[in-house]
Amino acid sequence: MPDIYNGRYTANIEGDFVVFNIGMRINRLRAVRQWLPAARAMGPMLEALYQRPELGFLGGQGFLYWRGTALVQYWRSFEHLEKFARDPQLTHLSAWKAFNKAVGGDGSVGIWHETYLVRAGEYESVYGNMPRFGLAAAASHVPAVGARATARLRLRRPGATAATASLNSLDPESYPIGVPS
Repeated sequence: MPDIYNGRYTANIEGDFVVFNIGMRINRLRAVRQWLPAARAMGPMLEALYQRPELGFLGGQGFLYWRGTALVQYWRSFEHLEKFARDPQLTHLSAWKAFNKAVGGDGSVGIWHETYLVRAGEYESVYGNMPRFGLAAAASHVPAVGARATARLRLRRPGATAATASLNSLDPESYPIGVPS
């Protein structure tokens, strides 16, 4: 079981980065020959990415949901992500071609992805009484105190100083893991 970090933490990452969400949906439960290979393809890809940090993959977490699976990934840049997706020497392109050959447009399995380009300093996160998770598992995991105590401060938005002053008047007993963000 992963270590639980009591209290409030946030993520810190230098520079721009990319959040890439990818997943599949099983549209026809009985079409096991179509969806099982698609589901199994992600494991070897992730293994290769974790073994080769120079490819720009920072980390990620997988999730199961009704009829599907998803993965939230963090990448150093869009160029790294695109190179991984299209390079015939790497694991993704052959899996993509195999999926298109086996499933194509028959409707048995749905696939999706979303790509978000995040500029330096234009993100915020908070994790209360959690193991390292999300961006904090892919980047630095730091206490959410002082200049990182609130969402407004983490985003360095106007009014941050006033927000900190108003937090001092909150009853800490109302927030067992710290003040709200």
